[in-house]
Amino acid sequence: MSDPRHTTDHDSHAARGASKMKPTKTNLALAGLALLVLGSLTAYYATQSGGRTAPDMSEEAVARRIQKVGMLELGEAKRGPRTGEEVYKAQCTTCHDAGLLGAPKFGDAAAWAPRIATGYAALLNASLKGKGNMTAQGGGAFADFEVGRAVAYMANAAGAKFEEPAAPEAAAGAEAPAATASEAK
Repeated sequence: MSDPRHTTDHDSHAARGASKMKPTKTNLALAGLALLVLGSLTAYYATQSGGRTAPDMSEEAVARRIQKVGMLELGEAKRGPRTGEEVYKAQCTTCHDAGLLGAPKFGDAAAWAPRIATGYAALLNASLKGKGNMTAQGGGAFADFEVGRAVAYMANAAGAKFEEPAAPEAAAGAEAPAATASEAK
């Protein structure tokens, strides 16, 4: 052990400075990985866009692509006028078939007779504005003339001879030919 190059500390060679080569290789590897990821993402997005240009990103184009499956447009229903029987079955049958809450039963001439005696206008007014336990039917799901048709339908089933009211546009159309016919004379 008299060798001067030999020291008692066997790990003295590890105490020297760390290798400069390892950090440089690590930094190059990380930079290469970052470039690889960046290049891969760029290629992915380029292929996903399908070569779309700026006009494909307009508000209208984006709205078309993200619109919901179904669309609902609110507005007035496009349906023809209902008959008195249709309105009766949809709105009046619950009370007037069973005679609930004092409602005269459909077709019961004795129960309807005093009401029919008041006239069509009074029955229609009571239906539209409500009377007793019957709620107002005016301004609901049916037009006033459709409620009038239901009134005529129920009263006629009990013996009245009321005419079913015509739709407002049909009534206006019927008056126009009569007026032109009287002018022609």
